Amino acid sequence: MYQTADFKKNLKILIDGEPYAIVDFQHVKPGKGNQFTRTKLKNILTGSNLERTFKSGEKFEVPDIEYRDVSYLYADDSYNFMDQKNFEQFALSSEVLGDSKLYLKENLEVQMILFNGRAISIELPNHVVLRIAQTDPGLKGNTVSNTTKPATLESGAVVQVPLHINEGDLIKVDTNEGLYIERVSKE
Repeated sequence: MYQTADFKKNLKILIDGEPYAIVDFQHVKPGKGNQFTRTKLKNILTGSNLERTFKSGEKFEVPDIEYRDVSYLYADDSYNFMDQKNFEQFALSSEVLGDSKLYLKENLEVQMILFNGRAISIELPNHVVLRIAQTDPGLKGNTVSNTTKPATLESGAVVQVPLHINEGDLIKVDTNEGLYIERVSKE
């Protein structure tokens, strides 16, 4: 069991039988009255947000959440992943993955999140290396400026890159923010 004193970002708790992750929280100690904790929570199953206030010392159950290392295989009607240890396969829909699907490429290793034995989501690595599939050509002399241009990656994501980046270049992308980090010489 967790208490409000145990709260930290990304802690998983069970509220009304549903698993939630703590996005943000604030312990409040008013001059008069009891302490309480304001929280912003995200439902792990549906992705919906919830803001709630809890009394100090309130207790919460620990959800049955399991993490497994899996590799992304391919996409057809759904996105297919395979467990690295026992070769069990999981399929997730496009709606469940949301923007995460924009950073998937074959054989990318991710964390599969299972709730009560059912695959519900994935956690991407913080950075992925992807190839530029399409962008306007770079111009000589545009290596120092701050100006950016849109580039479509091999996975379908569109990120803003510096003008000197060309088609076929490998770049490192932050999967949390969807931002260009740096050009990579090789994978």
